[in-house]
Amino acid sequence: MNPGPPSFSERLREVRDRIESAARRSGRKPAEVVLVGVVKGIGPERVREAVDAGLRDLGENRVQEAETKIERVGRHETRWHMVGHLQRNKAARAVDLFDRVHSVDSVELAEALARRSAGAGIRLPVLIQVNVSAEATKHGAAPDSLEPLATRILRLPGLELDGLMSIGPPVERPEDARPYFAHTRELRDGLVRRCGAALPQLSMGMSADFEVAVEEGGTLVRLGAALFGPRAPGGKA
Repeated sequence: MNPGPPSFSERLREVRDRIESAARRSGRKPAEVVLVGVVKGIGPERVREAVDAGLRDLGENRVQEAETKIERVGRHETRWHMVGHLQRNKAARAVDLFDRVHSVDSVELAEALARRSAGAGIRLPVLIQVNVSAEATKHGAAPDSLEPLATRILRLPGLELDGLMSIGPPVERPEDARPYFAHTRELRDGLVRRCGAALPQLSMGMSADFEVAVEEGGTLVRLGAALFGPRAPGGKA
């Protein structure tokens, strides 16, 4: 008899085991790595199931979709991460919804987030998204613009800059992604030296390559298909 596809709990356990093994291979503590389940295209009922199974960090690509899910799923058991491109006109709502924004890529967006955060009396953790692969179709700051952008963000009230995020190009083998993850880490380390700021977070690694990302220092891995299964045409899983 065909046993059927694995349950969410089984997928979650397998992914956590793989993260733990990758961390130990690189001499790191597994607790240094946070698993962010990307729920783009996942309905609120399945997100609720994931939370009930023990997933605590949820990533969303769109403000409007997150708003609908948060209304249904809530925030008291979860931390919500904005992991997609964020338009400046959605910045105020993003501050209200998310616990961390991974995708800051311009001074203008940072300033819009800072105005809302400072007005609310909070400090929002943010990451700078860097386009390490120099792909024209990808968002993110160019590596040579990181230092002035980081310097500006570090001076803004309401924001807590704590690292970098990158999205590498599609690869045939996970190992092919290693240079992009290593480059992200090197860029972060250079910023730490030049800006004098602690930037402990590296958001990198997705379902196809997250173990390599962990080996290269990733602290936030963003996984969708590895947890929820492949998405059908049209984006729904």
